[in-house]
Amino acid sequence: MRVILFGATGMVGQGVLRECLLDPEVTSVLSVGRSKTGQSHPKLREIVHSDFLDFSAIEYELAGHDACLFCLGVTSLGLSEQRYRQLTYDITLAAAKTLVRLSPGMTFIYVTGRSTDSTEQGPQMWARVKGKTENDLLKLPFKAAYMFRPAGIQPLHGVRSKVGWINAIYAVTAPLLSLLVKTAPNYMTTSEQVGRAMLAVAKHGYPTSILESADINAVV
Repeated sequence: MRVILFGATGMVGQGVLRECLLDPEVTSVLSVGRSKTGQSHPKLREIVHSDFLDFSAIEYELAGHDACLFCLGVTSLGLSEQRYRQLTYDITLAAAKTLVRLSPGMTFIYVTGRSTDSTEQGPQMWARVKGKTENDLLKLPFKAAYMFRPAGIQPLHGVRSKVGWINAIYAVTAPLLSLLVKTAPNYMTTSEQVGRAMLAVAKHGYPTSILESADINAVV
């Protein structure tokens, strides 16, 4: 299986990249990002791309893949709805529309979050924007598309946030998070489990197009 990974330097993407490189059925990983991951691996090839609203310059590199694991995301804190929509909806759909044109037989998996608003009418701005992103992705003629909605994610195996104070919180709460992963699968998963679940769904599918934390934990 040939995989395209967006967002490999983020916390979720780091975990997904690790599982891709470990999986013997994944023959190659193309990481597309604004910066390099800093990793070297025989399976891994990286493209540094600056304009995530226009992929025409690298289209020839994007064709011929079996799955796209889309892990790009930003917090809505401090952002206007217009800016958050650009960084969330516009960028994701620009990539997805390019990929579905090049490889309609691809499976597209998008990481959103718990409480995403599929009605697009709720009071929370981020949830409405995420909901519209999900809805419009599901309308595209991919072989299949799946929306991953994890709640809490415990980073494992050296996965780190780009924000220092978040890493400090994870370090202090690690024992509690480990307990919650075992006792509250509806609300907590791990970076390892998200990566493994994305690959399993890309290979074998899943009965529903939207996977909550409990589904993610039950996949493998």
